[in-house]
Amino acid sequence: MTVFTEGGLEITFNNVLDVRKFEDHGLTIMKAVDFLVELPDRYLFIEFKDPEDSGAFPVNADPVQAFRRGELDQDLKYKYRDSFLYEWATGKADKPSYYYVLVALRWLSTAHLTRRTAALKQALPVGVPSEWVRSIVSDCGVFNIASWNRNFPDYPVQRLP
Repeated sequence: MTVFTEGGLEITFNNVLDVRKFEDHGLTIMKAVDFLVELPDRYLFIEFKDPEDSGAFPVNADPVQAFRRGELDQDLKYKYRDSFLYEWATGKADKPSYYYVLVALRWLSTAHLTRRTAALKQALPVGVPSEWVRSIVSDCGVFNIASWNRNFPDYPVQRLP
């Protein structure tokens, strides 16, 4: 079991081969996801956005409208691409990769999460175009805390007091 905090959130990783706080790797000219998890058959690239605790959205932006307008989409896309490229260039991207984003806003509905997931899938792109030998990302998803904990019971997240 490994526990990390990111802003006002705490995540516990159980049953993983390795986990590291990836954004601390000094990618000065590249964006980086928060965590990189290695499982026997895949890698998980994980990004947390917590507008209740940090500057996840532009200053003076209404987080509700910013999220609905997809203002995070470009940032999320580049965080994954740069992190994957770094891993690939160091010879470590040798398993399928998955990208999961936790947006810690209580009011997010399933419809909000579905729209943001679809936009992220289109931006990355998910899957293997016909001319590629392998994919950049096998799948991705956007979650709130409740949906994260339902989908990833081995990696529970809680808000710190």
